[in-house]
Amino acid sequence: MLVSEKILKKLANGSDVRGVAVEGVPDEPVTLSVEAANVITGGFLEFLAEKADKEKKKLRVAVGHDSRISAPALKKAVLEALTAAGCVTVDCGMASTPSMFMSTVFPETSMDGSIMITASHLPYNRNGLKFFTKDGGVEHEDIDAILSAAARQPVAQGDLSKVQQYDLMERYCHHLRKKIRQALGGENEPLKGMHVVVDAGNGAGGFFASQILGRLGADTTGSIFLEPDGHFPNHIPNPENKQAMAAIREAVLKSKADLGLIFDTDVDRMSAVLKNGKEISRNALIAMMAAILAPDYPGSTIVTDSVTSDELTTFLKEELGLKHHRYMRGYKNVIDECVRLNHSGIVSPLAIETSGHGALSENYYLDDGAYLAVKLLIAAAKAKAKGKKLEGLVATLGEPVEAVEYRMKIAREDFKEYGQNVLQAFENRAAEKGIKAAKPSFEGVRLVFPQGWALLRLSLHDPQMPLNIESRKAGGAKEIAGQVQELLAGFDALDFSVFNK
Repeated sequence: MLVSEKILKKLANGSDVRGVAVEGVPDEPVTLSVEAANVITGGFLEFLAEKADKEKKKLRVAVGHDSRISAPALKKAVLEALTAAGCVTVDCGMASTPSMFMSTVFPETSMDGSIMITASHLPYNRNGLKFFTKDGGVEHEDIDAILSAAARQPVAQGDLSKVQQYDLMERYCHHLRKKIRQALGGENEPLKGMHVVVDAGNGAGGFFASQILGRLGADTTGSIFLEPDGHFPNHIPNPENKQAMAAIREAVLKSKADLGLIFDTDVDRMSAVLKNGKEISRNALIAMMAAILAPDYPGSTIVTDSVTSDELTTFLKEELGLKHHRYMRGYKNVIDECVRLNHSGIVSPLAIETSGHGALSENYYLDDGAYLAVKLLIAAAKAKAKGKKLEGLVATLGEPVEAVEYRMKIAREDFKEYGQNVLQAFENRAAEKGIKAAKPSFEGVRLVFPQGWALLRLSLHDPQMPLNIESRKAGGAKEIAGQVQELLAGFDALDFSVFNK
């Protein structure tokens, strides 16, 4: 049995594969079937064998998953394909996405590649596959090649008795604990006396409370939603979600903790809440991580996505003496740009999105929410030892008075071409009215207004044009939105109704 290339290509999602994996939501039929997962795994093996220059049967591949209810069925399909090809197949059970990459790094495992079954923060009925080689996560063009190869693979049946089991999370947690101990003087319980709560959102991140914090001496009383539950009954496991951030904030204040940490489903993203209830997310998270890294990388370049605030730029430049390089949205885009800068001789220790995806050059350019949390914990412990507070690192970071995002749908089949035409006209019309566009711009058009800015861009995957606006004065965002609408007059395929909500 073959799965058509047309069906498979619809599952492409940037640098991974995603689809509906279980029935139950009206008008959302299953698209990521077990058969699709099986042949896509076969396609990955074709790609990996060529990249590693090995025969398939000599490859070593690890498989992990988050807490989603569709994980067991999809994992079985993946393992069938791997064992049918004769490669060494290792089942790591429930894991985080970053740990699956680390399976290619740890000498004890030394995998040629790995597969993580996850759809990040998407609803319970979705799932997906993320692929890693020793070079990191695969690129968008690699996904295209993998799916083309998958269409040529028949559904394979393997011998599951040949699957090896390995507790990858214990090895990964040992790695993180060692980082913290070394940074804090080598004590066995360097976090003793600290009270840190965790919100795992019922995803795969509950390990951080027990296997990291608890074993390093921290008090984790008041932590919430640590139990894996693929229905995500409490809130979306997403640090960008307001309900999720409200939950960890409440947990911090209620338990009088020193710090709160919140992870997304597969733990490649993180945000935090300070003792006083202040949220360290989006621009504040970027500022905090940059402040932690600045002493070790003076004058270096911080790569972010395109929607970061002007106040962040001011903080990075004037307070930390760093450079701010705003790049395209999409965590792989930001990471790849960071890699490129370092290879060209420009020191860049951090690639980070406002979404909470953050990758450090010292950590294999891996977007790892747990590693960000480790850096934060080390900084918090050092501050406490000196009688200082962690929030002091970002005390001078300014914030916009208003920040809004509108997402205008594009009612056209050729939405990408249409969107590009909109952006060109938008910039030209702005110039005619004397409104300055920020340069350089690696994504969309960012206009500078006396009271703030507006960034209009084309969504990476969807027929939408997101518009981000920030203002330094009350009512300024509405004024800017009005001027933007005037500049977009006549583009009737855009849904302007979002401005009325």
